[in-house]
Amino acid sequence: MTSEPLRPHYHQFSHSLLSLAILTVAIYLGQDILVPLAMSGLVAVLLRPVEDRLIRLGIHKVIAISLALLLAIVIVAGVTIILSMQLSDFADDLPKIRQNLADFFSDAKRWVRREYNVSYRQQEQYLKKAQAQTLDSLQSPDTLGFITGPLGTLTLVPIYVFLLLYYRTMLLHFVVVLFAEKHTNNVREVLGEVKSVIQSYMVGLLIETACVAALNSVGLLILGVQYSILLGIMAAILNLVPYIGGLVATVLTVIITFSNNPETSIILGVVIVFLVVQFIDNNVLVPLIVASKVRINALVSIVGVLIGGALAGVSGMFLSIPAIAILKVIFDRVESLRPWGVLLGDQTPEEAGSNLFRLPKRRRKPKVDEVSA
Repeated sequence: MTSEPLRPHYHQFSHSLLSLAILTVAIYLGQDILVPLAMSGLVAVLLRPVEDRLIRLGIHKVIAISLALLLAIVIVAGVTIILSMQLSDFADDLPKIRQNLADFFSDAKRWVRREYNVSYRQQEQYLKKAQAQTLDSLQSPDTLGFITGPLGTLTLVPIYVFLLLYYRTMLLHFVVVLFAEKHTNNVREVLGEVKSVIQSYMVGLLIETACVAALNSVGLLILGVQYSILLGIMAAILNLVPYIGGLVATVLTVIITFSNNPETSIILGVVIVFLVVQFIDNNVLVPLIVASKVRINALVSIVGVLIGGALAGVSGMFLSIPAIAILKVIFDRVESLRPWGVLLGDQTPEEAGSNLFRLPKRRRKPKVDEVSA
């Protein structure tokens, strides 16, 4: 008997690339629907233990889901009120900030004319051109969609969260029966691990954000920076975007601090505070709090954040890490996709106890009588 021929490796590789390409196009074209749904899924998994605890207390399922959702809304509203109080004080000082920035730009113009021999008139022309391009971009439909998009998302997320929690059992059963019966145990194992990964990631992310906000605010208060709490919380929220958010938060805080107090020592102190907090966050908080069962290497994380931003903006950046973690769980469980799981992980061959380059075993050429038999 002749054995069934194996499918060539390049067939598997091409099918994997084609699937990833189709998934990428689907996310890009359907981001208005998929992004709110994905965020709602993360929130639903985060609220699932609260709902389960309320149901165990004898509360009806609909009421338990409503109370869990209400708790999340109250927490978000509390943080919003704190930020609004700080923003009102910030708005009162806007004339002073504008005057300080105007003085800074006047000094900058004089420096540019002295060093590069560019007249004030030419500088004004450059500024007017940049201003016109900025206004055009702000009035474009894409920018309007970027501004109104989050408002629509905030409206849809509570509805999606409620429905996902209510129909959770039906959705999970659909995923299980989607595959052959022989794969039922494996599918349930993957679903359980995906749930564990998302819960540990979201809970750890909330704790990390609270710690970073507290460290930022305390450091800025010690320096005597105005709007310390506002800047500390905003920096912590921006830090939710991996690798890129911390840099944006630092630059934004430096600009606002400079407009109020242009002393070099204060500006340097702000940079030092953010560098120290970032060091503590990356080396203490993330490994102890956020690190889940699935470990993703830094290279894939950065590339994933950039791809997520290109596909779905800031929301895509935030969703990129949990999405990669879910893909890692699936890739590790599917035989043909395990090389992709190795690519996403951060375990080196030395840590795994295997050789980096493995020479294929030399296959013995069968004899003629063995083949004919």
